[in-house]
This record gives sequence, structure tokens and C-alpha cells, in this order.
Amino acid sequence: MSELNLAGRTIFISGASRGIGLAIALRAARDGANVALIAKTAEPHPKLEGTVYTAAEQIEAAGGSALPIVGDIRDEAQVEAAVAQTVERFGGIDVCVNNASAINLAGIEQLEMKRYDLMQDINVRGTFAVSKACVPHLEQGTNPHILTLSPPIDLDPRWLAPHTAYTIAKYGMTLVALGLAQELREAGVASNALWPRTLVATAAVQNLLGGDEAMRRARTPDVYADAAYHVLTRPSRELTGQALLCEDVLVAAGITDLTRYAHAGADAELAVDLFVDRADPPGIAQEA
Repeated sequence: MSELNLAGRTIFISGASRGIGLAIALRAARDGANVALIAKTAEPHPKLEGTVYTAAEQIEAAGGSALPIVGDIRDEAQVEAAVAQTVERFGGIDVCVNNASAINLAGIEQLEMKRYDLMQDINVRGTFAVSKACVPHLEQGTNPHILTLSPPIDLDPRWLAPHTAYTIAKYGMTLVALGLAQELREAGVASNALWPRTLVATAAVQNLLGGDEAMRRARTPDVYADAAYHVLTRPSRELTGQALLCEDVLVAAGITDLTRYAHAGADAELAVDLFVDRADPPGIAQEA
């Protein structure tokens, strides 16, 4: 494990009012990190737990300092204002986490163009806008990292259909991550993408990807949070320009018993996520 930690460092994260984003924020908070979170959820949603304010309360309870910001990352002015507010409150930004994302797996004949636009605006444009606003501060930060929650780019035709629009949006996020790694390499700002090998038990999986059965075959958000922690505590000049898988990061960090992350217990048969081939790194388990 790295000797670095996130104590006293400032993390700016999009869409962290629940799920994976909140789990990453809570893991950082346990070190005593400052966490600024921008999300649209100011009021409780009938189908989704948590708001930006309840997330902030959990971050504070976990040992961090929280700055909840209600905002839409599709709006450049709102993003810039949120970053400015973060810098005013905490003095800078050391980590940018691009977590906010929209999903719609409809094919071309079924997908409305407004849904296409929503995915491109949140996933690709939002990732670029949030990163862009944070970069001047990251360049002055401590062990600066950008982490984007998106998959490795695999042009196998099975990943291009039947959800071409979603694939474009998620691969676009990864292209931003990999491009920024090259742009910012000399400045020492790391940029990587991170994606799970299996489904992760979130509201999106519950509501959109198979309900209780999908949740039973998923890993907990901690698999993402712990992997993100290991990435963000690596020296930024040593790890950049990679499209990483959570489980591979954990195994490389010495965590080879991944059963601890099974949402429904160690005996559950795990469902492989989009854009990857197997539930575990080679050598850990048989293919799912």
C-alpha cells in the first residue's frame, strides 16, 4: 500500500449524493479529507436515496469536512462557481473525481435525441468541464489526480450495440481521461479512468439493470471506493494515462480476497459489467 493518504487534501467530486460517488467520498473522509460535492439532488427523490445535503452529513460523520453544492455540471458557469467556492473554502483542489453520469441503453430507433443529448452533455461534456475548471488548481495541488469513472475502450462490436449512444458517452469520458493524462503529464497531474468488472449495487442497477436479481449478482460500492482510494494515494507521476479495472487495482494492492465485496454474500454468482469480459482478474477466479 502507498504511504500517502488523503488527510487534509481537497476532493472535488461530481454527482456524489449517493451510490459509488458517495462511497468514494466517504472513503476519503475516513482519512480526514475535505470533500466538495456538486449534485443536482437538493430535495429527496421518490426512487432514490439521499441528497447533496445528506451526503455531506455522512461525510462529516465519517471524519471529513464537506461542502455540499447544488449544481448542474452541464452549466459551465455553475461548474466554475462551484470550483471557486471550493477553493475559497478549502484553499485549493488536489483531486477531481468525475462520477456524474447518465445511462440509457436504448437502441437507435428507440432513443429520443433529448436522451442522447443528456448522456453526451453529462458524461462527456460534464467530465471535460469539471476537469477543465479544476486543472489550474490541481496544478498547484498536492499529489494531484483526476479520476474518471468510465470503462476501458474496447472496440469489439458487441460493446457498440445495442446501446451505441451510451457506449459513445462512456468511451468519451475515457477519452477525456486519457487525453488529459498526456496534456497534464509534465505538470505532474495524473488522469486515469476506473471501472468495475462486475455490476455494482446502486440505484441505477436496481432501477434500470435488473432489479433485485441484478443487485444479488453485484458487488458493493466499496469495491469502487477502495480501488479509487488506492489510485488516488499513488504518486501522481507514477500512475497516469490508464483505463483501470477496480478489481485489478485491488489485487495489485494485495487484496486478493474479493468475496468481501459481494453484495449478497460470497456464494452469489456475479454478473459481469458492460465493456469487460470476466468478474475477476485472471488467476483469481474462474470466468463468471
